[in-house]
Amino acid sequence: MGCDVCGCRSDLGIFRSATQKLADTFKKITTTATREMIDMTMKVGFIGLGIMGKPMSKNLLKAGYSLVVADRNPEAIADVIAAGAETASTAKAIAEQCDVIITMLPNSPHVKEVALGENGIIEGAKPGTVLIDMSSIAPLASREISEALKAKGIDMLDAPVSGGEPKAIDGTLSVMVGGDKAIFDKYYDLMKAMAGSVVHTGEIGAGNVTKLANQVIVALNIAAMSEALTLATKAGVNPDLVYQAIRGGLAGSTVLDAKAPMVMDRNFKPGFRIDLHIKDLANALDTSHGVGAQLPLTAAGYGDDAGTACRWFRNGGS
Repeated sequence: MGCDVCGCRSDLGIFRSATQKLADTFKKITTTATREMIDMTMKVGFIGLGIMGKPMSKNLLKAGYSLVVADRNPEAIADVIAAGAETASTAKAIAEQCDVIITMLPNSPHVKEVALGENGIIEGAKPGTVLIDMSSIAPLASREISEALKAKGIDMLDAPVSGGEPKAIDGTLSVMVGGDKAIFDKYYDLMKAMAGSVVHTGEIGAGNVTKLANQVIVALNIAAMSEALTLATKAGVNPDLVYQAIRGGLAGSTVLDAKAPMVMDRNFKPGFRIDLHIKDLANALDTSHGVGAQLPLTAAGYGDDAGTACRWFRNGGS
């Protein structure tokens, strides 16, 4: 009773709280210092210097990372070497000298070939090496690749991105990551050097499930925007004024703000390859069938896009 009366118990509580805050602060400082030491000594491999991969790799160089790159396009390699990177001829050669390897490739077969094929990552990596696959591939493929690598002591995160080339250039991509949380934490800063947000979404494969959800929303938003602006134009209303009127309401979206001004300017420069768009929708539908989810709007859009793509390719498009 005496302690309650004189306030000693209250003082003890304050002391314990202050001690815990000091411990938490020290933990944050040491964690940051550990990350910085890892970053200073870490050599990063980067395979795939396409529309997205090249600016992403350049942002890693700007952040101070030591980079070894590979790609089939010699011009892309030369560009990144000029920015400060080294190069290697194969994925195996990169894996032999890098602690962590990032892949940014078109589809599941390409990632499997680079990771598991002849002269692939699996042949050159030592136990403890980490593959961060930032490609957009089928979730099942991510799990299969991860299992094969795990048998050799190689860890993997699936970390697809969203935001397109503009956000790849300015380093504000959204990264959705699946895999072991401890590995995610260790390489968070590496991924953050290319991104505005990096979110851990679950176990391996969860990153690509999240990306498929993203692609469904983006595809349907673009289709809806196109129909809405066509309606306005055909009805004799200025589509630019329609856009300005609706963008602040519930119809407003990142997709609307990114794409509608391009339509107004009659700027139809491709920001994404048709075959990759089809691939994403096909992966979404395949995954939905596997988990018993119904995606009627996606299925309808996939049918339309597949037909458009076939006609385009037959007429010499790309």
